[in-house]
Amino acid sequence: MKNQKMYEPDDKMIVLIRDNYNVLQSLGSFGISLGFGDKTVREVCEEQDVDTYTFLAVVNFTINGFHNPDDAHRLSVPTLLQYLRASHTYYLDFQLPFIRRELQEAINTDSNLGRLILRLYDEYARSIRTHMKYEERTVFPYVEQLLQGEVRNDFNIETFSKHHSATDKQLRELKSIIIKYLPADARTNNQLSATLYDIYNNEEWLTQHAEVEDHIFIPAIQQLEQELRHNDVTTKISHMIGINSDRQEELSQREKDVIVGVVQGMTNKEIADHLYISPNTVITHRRNIARKLQIHSPAGLTIYAIVNKLVDISSVEL
Repeated sequence: MKNQKMYEPDDKMIVLIRDNYNVLQSLGSFGISLGFGDKTVREVCEEQDVDTYTFLAVVNFTINGFHNPDDAHRLSVPTLLQYLRASHTYYLDFQLPFIRRELQEAINTDSNLGRLILRLYDEYARSIRTHMKYEERTVFPYVEQLLQGEVRNDFNIETFSKHHSATDKQLRELKSIIIKYLPADARTNNQLSATLYDIYNNEEWLTQHAEVEDHIFIPAIQQLEQELRHNDVTTKISHMIGINSDRQEELSQREKDVIVGVVQGMTNKEIADHLYISPNTVITHRRNIARKLQIHSPAGLTIYAIVNKLVDISSVEL
């Protein structure tokens, strides 16, 4: 059952852990060390160089499923990268080998059934490792480039697919064989039960990890991509317009109003009605605009309007 409490920066970190002990694993992934006494979440995060908002976004999502897609711009991408990298290290270097050792101790590896179980587990572990290594080789370096202001045209975060249906199927098969068909005496039965418990826990953790990527990490990267691409477009068209700006005659306010109407897709008559002038006057203004700016197309006027802040770039389809 989900904990419905929403934790806030002024809550005590010890209270958050006392209510939800499984958060301890998240602390390590964020790089937060124990020994913080009775300090608040904000105090602990600030002292240990972790973005408080991002920490609570992940914690509240994993505890009670809450996330706000509209707040993606407030998330710290470096903090999310640190969290995901540390989570990979924990799972690949500790959990997967640990469960394999448990299996080896609990089953007869000299039997055909025992060897089959280990093979199924190894196939599952290999698929998880392949997916996480793909993220580390391809996705994380791409995000680091974005953080440095570099925009690539050959890759975006939507290319990053995180469908785990194949691995889920492998794990279901493994659990089913252990539960239904593996004979055990009193001693090994306890070992098998403990191993199954760990497998179920780690399956839940891996699902949670994928959901954090889907609902928190990817929206934050999409927001970063959007901001960088808008900035890139603005910079390029500013340069294009700026080349001839010194030679342009100044536009009147009425001519600027006509440009805005053109950018908004209005006809000459619609512009005339909107500005309370005649269609012939609109045509005259457009001729003067073309002469002054040496721009003769609606697309060119759109670029001019964006650069000179007559319209907002976010309201224009580029």
